[in-house]
Amino acid sequence: MASIVRDWRIELIEAHPNLFHPPVGAPEAIQGYPTCGHGWRDLLERLSTRIEAAMAEGGGWLRILEIQEKYGTLRFSWRGEVSDESRTKIEEAIALAEARSACTCAECGEAGRLYRHGGMWVTRCPAHAKGEPVRIEAGLESFHVIRVVELHDMRVFFCRGYDRATDAFVAVPPEAREE
Repeated sequence: MASIVRDWRIELIEAHPNLFHPPVGAPEAIQGYPTCGHGWRDLLERLSTRIEAAMAEGGGWLRILEIQEKYGTLRFSWRGEVSDESRTKIEEAIALAEARSACTCAECGEAGRLYRHGGMWVTRCPAHAKGEPVRIEAGLESFHVIRVVELHDMRVFFCRGYDRATDAFVAVPPEAREE
């Protein structure tokens, strides 16, 4: 008897209907249908679980609008009405998923890095890499920009490091922040 292979995207949508709001019988027709590789399945499952936990604590509603790979990393957009506490937790969950995507092969989920191939940037492991690695200054590999603030014609960026092994942000040593 042949087994039926289900699309992981449909399984993700069906596992988290309160985030995706799929139409009956056509989950692939939703606006937030993931357009990224299988390698990011785990990070999207973690993200969905974290968002649902934030929603359970603070209430409100949320609808995922877009999940895609752009410039080699995850782009995730949503709309909804949530408490300020839930919004903070949701934004933190999204930041963690984006940071993880920057060091996770979108094809297989193994540790990866940014490559430029055919005019596009992609995050891949050495086995799936094509093109040339994007040059990243030593010590800045795990930096994640978390906020851009405009102050009197000046842009201020706040950064923190990401540790893939613990799936958590880590403090950035002061010497790494010096120019």
